[in-house]
Amino acid sequence: MPLTPHVEHHFTAGEVVRDVVIGMSDGLTVPFALAAGLSGAIDNSRIIVVAGLAEIAAGSIAMGLGGYLAAKSDAEHYESERRREVREVQEIPDEEAREVEHVFAEYGLEPPESAPVVQALMRKPKAWVDFMMRFELGLVEPDPKRALQSALTIAASYVGGGVIPLAPYMALHSARTALGWSVVVTLVALGIFGYVKGRFTGSRPGRSATQTVVIGGLAAGAAFLLAKLIS
Repeated sequence: MPLTPHVEHHFTAGEVVRDVVIGMSDGLTVPFALAAGLSGAIDNSRIIVVAGLAEIAAGSIAMGLGGYLAAKSDAEHYESERRREVREVQEIPDEEAREVEHVFAEYGLEPPESAPVVQALMRKPKAWVDFMMRFELGLVEPDPKRALQSALTIAASYVGGGVIPLAPYMALHSARTALGWSVVVTLVALGIFGYVKGRFTGSRPGRSATQTVVIGGLAAGAAFLLAKLIS
């Protein structure tokens, strides 16, 4: 009787989703707060749109640069720790071997059980260093293209999110009328964003959408109140 092959499906784009979440959430809330705050001071949508687009441009650059620097920092940290592990494997192999035994002991293996694996790793320095990086330090080698990809993803997500609350101001002349529509489309966008995020990450889409609307709504509301106080 033929057996159906077992195929596992795992979500492996967590870093991309994280970047989208960072960029989109800020893009939805910050320009909304700016536009809402200005709506209380002036009733001219054109001025608010110009100010909002300027903020989106500056915010996307700043957020993208932050993502780039964070990813570069992760890569530099990994390389620094790897050089240290390479040096320790060469200079103090016995101590490193005991650390491998300790790692296996955390999984319930006794020294006699882990000894063959330890000896095998000692004969393969690169694999030994890879093992120590992954299981002792919990570090995974970052993608060399990660920094640029992170910057572009965050920046693009910020722009995409930022245009949404400004759309009513682009369509309506009265800023105060546009404000109400901006609240509606921003909350709807947060709900859709949360639902899609839930589908991609494996969590319950409805719950994810609700959480995103509540958290994003509170953040946008707080930002709106601060903007009103300042204006």
